[in-house]
Amino acid sequence: MIAGLLGRKLGMTQVFGEQGKLIPVTVVEAGPCRVVQVKSEKTDGYLAVQLSFGPKKEQRVNQPLKGHFKKANVPPAYHLREFATDGEGVELGQVVTAEAFRKGEWVSVTGTSKGKGFAGVMKRHHFKGGPATHGSMFHRQPGSIGASSFPSRVFKGKRLPGHMGAARVTVQGVQVVDVQQDENLLFLRGAIPGPTGCIVEIRRARPAGGAS
Repeated sequence: MIAGLLGRKLGMTQVFGEQGKLIPVTVVEAGPCRVVQVKSEKTDGYLAVQLSFGPKKEQRVNQPLKGHFKKANVPPAYHLREFATDGEGVELGQVVTAEAFRKGEWVSVTGTSKGKGFAGVMKRHHFKGGPATHGSMFHRQPGSIGASSFPSRVFKGKRLPGHMGAARVTVQGVQVVDVQQDENLLFLRGAIPGPTGCIVEIRRARPAGGAS
């Protein structure tokens, strides 16, 4: 069994539960993915598979990747990711679709968050800021960031303005509300990282005390 697969975030909507409760969901096009490489404990020291997602024109693929895809006898793809597996029933060229997940299952979703550009401390770190009244002259600044004579520098890790977003983010404990196998669609409860159209990694939630 493969621990997850790649997908594309299509956007958010809402569905009604069995008791008529409104549930916000994110729709993900999960697969189809193909197994491009199978790693074993004998050759690599661990069990894993490399999955491909998103068809790519052959003329856009460089020579090393052409050989990599040709060895597995699979068409070229834009995205390659590695997922854990137990090594049972996994073959090169195998197609993995949304059927790998079932309704009610818990997963973790990894993606690249939306980029917010350069942000100040109030937006980036939720600082309170100064008084907003007239004459304050201290509104959205970070304030004092250290002593002058000693240590005469700013300690690393200080919360300051800077680049915000566009980082790898994992959301755990996401429930699969519904699975549409014919269209390879997963309906995940709530929001997941990234803008519409971004690539996400969906992995089964780890059981308590065990590995995925």
